[in-house]
Amino acid sequence: MSQDSATQLRQLKAFSLASLHATAYMLTGTVVLWASAARSDDAIAQKSGTTRELPVFIPTTPIIPDQTSDLNSPQFPAIAPPDPTDATSPNQFKRYRLGVGDAVSVVVPRFPDLTVQAAIDIEGNIVLPLVGRVSLVGLTLEEAQQRIRVGLNRYVINPEVTVVLLSQRATQVTIIGEVTKPGFYPLPPNSQLTAALFTAGGSTSNADLRSVLVRRNLANGSTIEQKVDLFTPLQNGQGLPDLRLQDGDAIVVPALEVGTSQEYNRALVSRSSVAQQQITIRVLSYASGGIGSLNLPNGSSFVDALTAIAPNTDAANLRKVGLIRFDPERGKAVTQQLDGKSALMGDVSQNVPLQNNDVIVVGRSLVGKITYALNTFTQPFRDVLGFLLFFDSLRNSATDLFGPTSGNNFNQR
Repeated sequence: MSQDSATQLRQLKAFSLASLHATAYMLTGTVVLWASAARSDDAIAQKSGTTRELPVFIPTTPIIPDQTSDLNSPQFPAIAPPDPTDATSPNQFKRYRLGVGDAVSVVVPRFPDLTVQAAIDIEGNIVLPLVGRVSLVGLTLEEAQQRIRVGLNRYVINPEVTVVLLSQRATQVTIIGEVTKPGFYPLPPNSQLTAALFTAGGSTSNADLRSVLVRRNLANGSTIEQKVDLFTPLQNGQGLPDLRLQDGDAIVVPALEVGTSQEYNRALVSRSSVAQQQITIRVLSYASGGIGSLNLPNGSSFVDALTAIAPNTDAANLRKVGLIRFDPERGKAVTQQLDGKSALMGDVSQNVPLQNNDVIVVGRSLVGKITYALNTFTQPFRDVLGFLLFFDSLRNSATDLFGPTSGNNFNQR
């Protein structure tokens, strides 16, 4: 290499290094100036009480996802489940939770093409433009709005979303405990607790309406429940609570606990719309020579039964009429002797209110015979069914029961 070429090469290297150093100094100065300006803007914003928004990158071409995208996948924030500690909160039962069969309207005001009406399918989803499948089962309307808003926010800046319930699915509930006909019942949408009890035949005379329990299973596997007092409003002459049921609810009507029946007005409950509307009274009458039954309105009294029986006063001794009732607290039958003539003449003490499955015994020595049979030949009854089976078995002993024999010669079969 010649001396001139070497000299030109050294000059080129020097120029390149100088240019590199100048560029570095310029970048450093730019960063310092930008940071200084940012601090200045922040200071001004703090003094004025405003916040400075950062620029947002908006893609020029939106990415259309596959229709199988799911808002329940990890890429979307999950909706917080209900607080289990809030299981007895009345607010929990006022929130309608969406389920299969509900129809909703999803409205996105600024984007009419994203507004849809859809029914929740058997898998619990609806399909939305851009977003794809969205699971709404178990969510309130507010939670559904939030879930859809999160999905649309990937493609639309700060979308406004409104979810409206167009139509509700059918309500099916389970009713167990002290009701006339426990079971599984379909109800119209928005049915109340009192309507459900009426559908199940009403509460029995042994029901405790002070603590009716309603249980509801949530989509996340947790259970919320609420106790409803139906007795106190009846006692105070107030309207009954309007707790509205939802699909899948379970209603438990408890029995009166031992020792609490004195504080509970069964006669008052029997005249209400939540109690069974009709009671069955069995009648053993010497005059008619057999065992029959009466269907009377719930809340009927002893005089109502006597009027319906219309016993022959010449053949029946109305001064000694037996009223036999199963006592669940003691697990045995209890016999009460009433004066039918005094009751018919207006003696309130003899006109006792009747209960479902009471037994009335009219005529001569029948009361003694039945009492003797109950005390001597039967074991304590486990429930009212055993009590009723005892009287049904008397049909096989009708000859001895209604014959002229004494109580001690009662058929022991």
